[in-house]
Amino acid sequence: MSAKSLPQRMAAMAADRYRPAGRFAYYFARGKLGGDPVFTALLARGLIPEGARLLDLGCGQGLLAAWLDAARASHQAGDWPDSWPAPPRLGAFRGIELMARDVERARRALGSLARIECADIRSAEYGAAEVVIILDVLHYMNPASQERVLRRVHAAIGPTGVLLLRVGNAAGGLRFRVSRWVDAAVLRLRGHRQVRLYCSTLPVWSATLSDCGFKTRAIPMSEGTLFANVLLVATPQ
Repeated sequence: MSAKSLPQRMAAMAADRYRPAGRFAYYFARGKLGGDPVFTALLARGLIPEGARLLDLGCGQGLLAAWLDAARASHQAGDWPDSWPAPPRLGAFRGIELMARDVERARRALGSLARIECADIRSAEYGAAEVVIILDVLHYMNPASQERVLRRVHAAIGPTGVLLLRVGNAAGGLRFRVSRWVDAAVLRLRGHRQVRLYCSTLPVWSATLSDCGFKTRAIPMSEGTLFANVLLVATPQ
């Protein structure tokens, strides 16, 4: 099977879950899942292990849960690239999101597929998880809060877990400025107020993670976009 058209088919399948949650929820899911390379990369690179308890911090309307479910359905139907590992069957999926409107959209779309909680990730209980995912969230917090979250993640995943953290590289020039503009526009579309952003260069992100007990490797995550995003795969030192 070809890997070129599969992401769009999976995006359409996952987005269908959001029709009961309203037009915005559906079209946002369709566009985000079909256009953001991080979702495909998580599968193609096998970054989520089989049987993992996954904690999605700042999960929004729960797109990752819908995406992984669509991946499993595609694999079972034989619509899967030979070069990709099989999509993981999770032990559990738990998401934490601050915005009540996004939590309601997620719950209506996902039902029993995932446990979605309305809480602030700076203070919510994390429990234990083999994988923690934070996509484009930490830059909304000041550096002290970023560090507190990362230290709590380190404790939650234990010695063998993994943190998958996507950030913008503030040294990315025009690409980074485009990322900021789009970020602000999406916030407005989702009904959020504009907030101050705390962005850093890739070396600073890596140093912060090291201070919090992680070793990291960076994967460029802007393919097909105009952004300066990087996925940091962080494991306990």
